[in-house]
Amino acid sequence: MSEQSLQEELKVAKRKSAKPMLWISMVSMVMFFAGLTSAYVVSMNREDWVTFDLPQAFYISTVLIVLSSITLFFSQNLLKKDNIKGSLILLLGTLILGLGFVWYQWVGFNELKNTGLYFTGPESTVSTSFIIGITFMHVLHLLAGVIVLLVVIYNHFKKKYTSSNMLGFELGAIFWHFVDVLWIYLFFFFYFIR
Repeated sequence: MSEQSLQEELKVAKRKSAKPMLWISMVSMVMFFAGLTSAYVVSMNREDWVTFDLPQAFYISTVLIVLSSITLFFSQNLLKKDNIKGSLILLLGTLILGLGFVWYQWVGFNELKNTGLYFTGPESTVSTSFIIGITFMHVLHLLAGVIVLLVVIYNHFKKKYTSSNMLGFELGAIFWHFVDVLWIYLFFFFYFIR
């Protein structure tokens, strides 16, 4: 077997394993957050459990993350039609909306703090520690998503994606939509289970 054919086989194997590896990592993240939210439910029986309304900033951040998935969906559709410029514009919009999400999460943390609800310390409660901790862990995953978006944008600028070569874009989109759905789950979880 020649060196060139070996290189081609390795590329094909890498492309075939990329999506399954992404799905495996997402399943592990689902299990992680399922464990955290299960601990939240179990801890609700504590005497010192405090209920509170979600910060208004969390509502805004939810709208922003949903809009970011919509712009990414349309960006991917434009790329399938080889509309590279339109796809890139919507991809940049996705990044801006994602950064807006992170900003409003920060604002939400400060809203909790301003109402006297803290993550740690003598003023903290189990319920606020859970909501802030779980939300913060999601923000870390979303920051990973922002890094993925930056890589996709960089590759888009380098014209690496076309309608016939979209694997990197698709992987980034799958991960971004995953963190979007994960936040929607967490938002409704905290909204309904207090």
